[in-house]
This record gives sequence, C-alpha cells and structure tokens, in this order.
Amino acid sequence: MPTSMKSFAELQQVGQQLKIQQELRAKAEAERIAKEKQAKIEANLFRSVVGDVSELKKTEKVYPVTPKPAPLPFKHFEDEKKALQESLSDEFDAGTLLESDENLSFTRPGVGLDVAKKLRQGNWVIQAQLDLHGMRRDQARDSLGEFLRKSLRSGLRCVRIIHGKGLGSINKEPILKNKVRNWLIQKDEVIAFSQATAADGGAGALIVLLRAS
Repeated sequence: MPTSMKSFAELQQVGQQLKIQQELRAKAEAERIAKEKQAKIEANLFRSVVGDVSELKKTEKVYPVTPKPAPLPFKHFEDEKKALQESLSDEFDAGTLLESDENLSFTRPGVGLDVAKKLRQGNWVIQAQLDLHGMRRDQARDSLGEFLRKSLRSGLRCVRIIHGKGLGSINKEPILKNKVRNWLIQKDEVIAFSQATAADGGAGALIVLLRAS
C-alpha cells in the first residue's frame, strides 16, 4: 500500500476513536446533569411536604427513676407462722381418738368404713410425700402444716408422711411419730390416716387421706 494511503487510513482510525471518546464524555455529562436535576426535584418535594425545620433545643438528660420494690410483708409471714404453730398444739392428746387396731388408725366421724379399710390396705394411690427425718419438733410441725395446705390447694387426696421409727432418738422413743398423729387429728382437712403398709414404709410412715377441696 502506498505511504499516502496508509497515513490517510490511520488518520481515519484516530478520528473515529476521538469521536467515540467525545460521545462517551457527552453521555456521562448528560447523566450527571440529569442526576443533579433529579436531586433538586426530590429536595424541593421534601421541603414542600415537611416544611420549614428548626434545630431542636439542647436539654439536660433525664434519667428514668426505677421505683423501689414493695417491702416484703415480713410481719404477715410471722403472723401466719404463729397461727400455724397455734393451730397444731403439742399438748393435744389424740390417744383416745385413735382406733384400737394394730395400726392406731384414725377416721373422722362421717367417713365411710370402706374408705378407712382401703386406706389400711394400701389401696389408695399416694400422690405426694413429706419426709420429716432428722427434723426437730418445731421444724417438723411447721413443715407438716405447710405440706398439708399445699396438698389441699393442689387437689391431692392421699399423701404419705414419713416420720421414722424413732430409733435414732433419745431412749429410742418414737417422739416424732406420736406427735405427727396428734398434729394430724387437729387438722380438719385430714379425714383419715393409717400406718403405712410394709411396702410403703411400715411403722415409719403414715398414709393420710385429705378431704376433697
């Protein structure tokens, strides 16, 4: 190819490249202008909707005050404990109220004979139990009263009280065993009780029947 024609072709190619670059710059400039116009339109629209705004005045920080918890009614708790202790007297002697069977059972007047018989035979399902092993008299009395109240509120009918056989007490006397019988008879919610069968604790436990709540 002659030199003149080659130079002309190169000039044409350079011219085309310059034209493309100019078109790209023009397109980019047009997009920039369009974005600026759109931003102004949106800003004007926001101001027309919101209106004039002013800076909030600075105020001192206010911290919320946490209310103090209500005081616990310790006096009420003490009164309840005192009433519970008074309701179960240690001076009460239930010996004359116990039946003369070998289990020293108790049945409140009006309770059917079949109910007491099934209780002695261990036919009632034991729903809960309280173990008084190792407790002193006052602690055992309070625990028994609280246990009976909770059992009654829960709708339980048959519970077991484990008082032990007294083998670990002074002179091997079953002091707690006798006290538990005396306490139970003083509770109106107890309608019957009997010594547990051998499988349920024998002479170391009582099966207690509560009235329906």
